[in-house]
Amino acid sequence: MDFGFKISPSSAVNLDNVNVEKFEQLHSVEPDVYKCMACGSCSSTCPANRFSGMSMRKVILALQRGKEKEAISMMRNCMLCGKCSMVCPRGINTRHLILSISRIYKEDGK
Repeated sequence: MDFGFKISPSSAVNLDNVNVEKFEQLHSVEPDVYKCMACGSCSSTCPANRFSGMSMRKVILALQRGKEKEAISMMRNCMLCGKCSMVCPRGINTRHLILSISRIYKEDGK
C-alpha cells in the first residue's frame, strides 16, 4: 500500500571531504564573512526573500559546506538593494560580500 511517504536521501555533509579553498579565498578578501552570526535580520528585510528564498545566512552556510551551486543559484535572486546591509547588527557590507562571492565562485565558470 502506498501512503505517499518515502525515505529521503541523507543530507549529511562530510566536512572532511569539502574543499574550502574558495571559501578561504573569500575570507581573505571579505573578512566579514566570519562575522555573520546567522541572526536572520538580513533575511527578514530582504524583498527577494519573500518570493525566492534568498537568504544571506543560507548562502554563507552553503558555501562553508561546499554547496556552491545551491548558494550561487540562491544569490541570483538578489537585487543588491542594500536593505540587508542597513539592518545587519554586525555591520557586514552584504552587497560587497555578494559581489565578491559572485566574482570568486564564477572563476571556475560556475
